[in-house]
Amino acid sequence: MDSEIGTVICTPDGPSTGDFSFVVTYNENGVPVHRGQFVELQSLEGKIIAQVQNVKKTNRYFMRPESVKEYEKGKDSLTSIFPANRWEYVVAEAKTSGVLSEKGLNQVSFPVSPGDKVYRVSKNSLSKFLGIDEEGGINLGKIRYHDLSAKLDLTKLLRKHVAILAMSGAGKSYSAAVLIEELLDRSEERGRVASVIVDVHGEYTSLAKSGEGVDYSDRVSVFRGENIKIGVPNMSAYQFREFAPDMSASQARELSRVINQLRSEMRSGKGAYGLGDIIGKVKENGESNKHLRRALLDRLYELKSLNIFEKNDYPSWRELTKPGESSILDLSRVFNLRKKRVILSYFSRKLFNKRKSGEVPPFVLLLEEAHQFAPSQSSAISKPILKKIAREGRKFYASLALISQRPVRLSTTILSQANTNIILRVTNPHDLDHIKKSSERITKDTADMISSLPVGQALIVGEAVNHPIFIEVRERNSKEAEHEAGLEEIAKQYEEKREKKKDPVETFV
Repeated sequence: MDSEIGTVICTPDGPSTGDFSFVVTYNENGVPVHRGQFVELQSLEGKIIAQVQNVKKTNRYFMRPESVKEYEKGKDSLTSIFPANRWEYVVAEAKTSGVLSEKGLNQVSFPVSPGDKVYRVSKNSLSKFLGIDEEGGINLGKIRYHDLSAKLDLTKLLRKHVAILAMSGAGKSYSAAVLIEELLDRSEERGRVASVIVDVHGEYTSLAKSGEGVDYSDRVSVFRGENIKIGVPNMSAYQFREFAPDMSASQARELSRVINQLRSEMRSGKGAYGLGDIIGKVKENGESNKHLRRALLDRLYELKSLNIFEKNDYPSWRELTKPGESSILDLSRVFNLRKKRVILSYFSRKLFNKRKSGEVPPFVLLLEEAHQFAPSQSSAISKPILKKIAREGRKFYASLALISQRPVRLSTTILSQANTNIILRVTNPHDLDHIKKSSERITKDTADMISSLPVGQALIVGEAVNHPIFIEVRERNSKEAEHEAGLEEIAKQYEEKREKKKDPVETFV
């Protein structure tokens, strides 16, 4: 047992199997106990781990408001007349979490006794209780009020998917970057996974830059959205129909016939074909109905306007997934939402199928602004494959990391498959309600604490931990993205660049 901090007392409601209160006897300077802190005590069943739910202070000299008011009217305060400070005491209310045994964690079936001593939880007990992997875990930060790193087991954290949820500016992208750094830092002996990041705002590209902090540039590849291409010979008529949902079955059959002709020509040595070749073949094909041809051409021209269809994939699936490395699909300059969804749908399906056949390593797909790609109330080109990975990815070691500032707009079907949630500050009541519905381990008290979390602190709940914990996210090892700079700094940089551009012009004039 660690240092003693209190003694269990009787209240009208306890001690019970689920709750107990204790008076704080720790007299040294500083805050003796915090709301959310873990404590331990010995009972008839064994070592009980509990969490402080509330802390109250009381003093018998200040119990009657009218007396306090009268005394405070005089020259001398109440504390100068009576030894009031000696009668002040602190009572903490705690909720039992379980009995720690060699076999694991058991439910508490018998209450603690009044007079039992309460201790600060030892590092070893807390680590064992929470399921912390101190040797090879993913270190996301420090557990709040405890000198213990939140090193989470890789399998428990990622295999059944993870969601990082927070309001804008609360630190969700920063936390995701910390997770990526941990994946990049893993050694081959501990098992390395590939990570593919769909970066909507260019917030992760700084990982590929050398300079301040740890240099990850040799393990991070950035693929700019304007350069990303989909190889048309790799696509079937069904996939084209997936990207153009209003394509009819008869149009898809005609397209399939055209694709088969082009594939036959390619095999005979004519070379790869592009979307323009398909369009040309449809135009010259006199066997098909003119109305059908025109309707099909309308769909194909729509897809061509996205400017992502070429003769070969870029990047290739081999480039995207390498053990211990990250690939960033930087879509910050892609403004067409449909184009973003097409890119995600194609590459995520390709990687998932390759993973099922064992051709790529286990991977995690980190999806920034996940609600854009899997909306709750509407359909989206990218939604079906994300649902499929959410349901079946666990069997094939293909994981999702869903990052969103609007959980209420994210598909409940997909979010509910994320068995671990990392939740930073969320204040919107609709989002909080949505989060509570998706995770049964989040109580009303926990939800209230989420809404008041400072920036950089998070709640972790679900498969990765045996009990919900609050952590302080560790500092990044790599250089932060420019998005993290202050408004003053960005305004200053803009004016400096503007002045440099003006100087040569003024000299010429």
